[in-house]
Amino acid sequence: MRSNLIYKRIKSISKTQSLGSKVYNLRCRPYSNFFSNFILVHNCDTRFAVVNKRYCNVETIKEKGFKKTNNPLSCKKLLKIIERLNKRKGPYHSVSFTGGEPLLQKDFLKEILPSLRQKGMKIYLETNGILSEELRQVIDYIDFIAMDFKLPSSTGTEDFWDEHKRFLKIASKRKVFVKAVICNSTKLKDIKKAGSLLAACNKDIPFVLQPNFFELSKQLIIKIRDFQRFCLKHLSDVRIIPQMHRLVGLR
Repeated sequence: MRSNLIYKRIKSISKTQSLGSKVYNLRCRPYSNFFSNFILVHNCDTRFAVVNKRYCNVETIKEKGFKKTNNPLSCKKLLKIIERLNKRKGPYHSVSFTGGEPLLQKDFLKEILPSLRQKGMKIYLETNGILSEELRQVIDYIDFIAMDFKLPSSTGTEDFWDEHKRFLKIASKRKVFVKAVICNSTKLKDIKKAGSLLAACNKDIPFVLQPNFFELSKQLIIKIRDFQRFCLKHLSDVRIIPQMHRLVGLR
């Protein structure tokens, strides 16, 4: 039985999930924050890193209660926690795997996802949209995918356009939407590139523009609306939605 380091497991207010004409927002679901099994682990497989967590917070049956549980948390134990919460506080829209980058834990996912699906639970994956081979190995068990476009002018890092293109091709087999954080530094050329990748795959895939919570201003809103108008020339569904986890005080 594999074990995995779980940072936090709570009943979460979901980040936006756009499916066709419907928006699944503020849906409750259990979710797991993943960190890789290293002493010093990556928040995701980019340059950002955090110190490994030795325990996780597991929601109790009490509405606002949490219990510290030692990491690593086994697949068997996590399944029991999810089943208990789903029975006592559900039903949930889906079980959400986020992070960090959950696809860094592909072996753990390959073990737990089939069990969750056998129990009739739907799976929501939140990912940086880079690890296409890892996604390929678990795509059959995923129902919803929220993938990032890491815009170079927003992140200050190298571009991942090739990785995003490969990832999107696989992700498009499921209900997927793409989101990108828009900062004061975000350039139109990155928006054009993102829009062209989406249009080439499927112009109806929802594209969510998220203003950087820490840079919110009138100027940023004007900028992001200009980006939206530009994208709507090529895409059918482009939305401006804030970073919900920031608004409600989650990490």
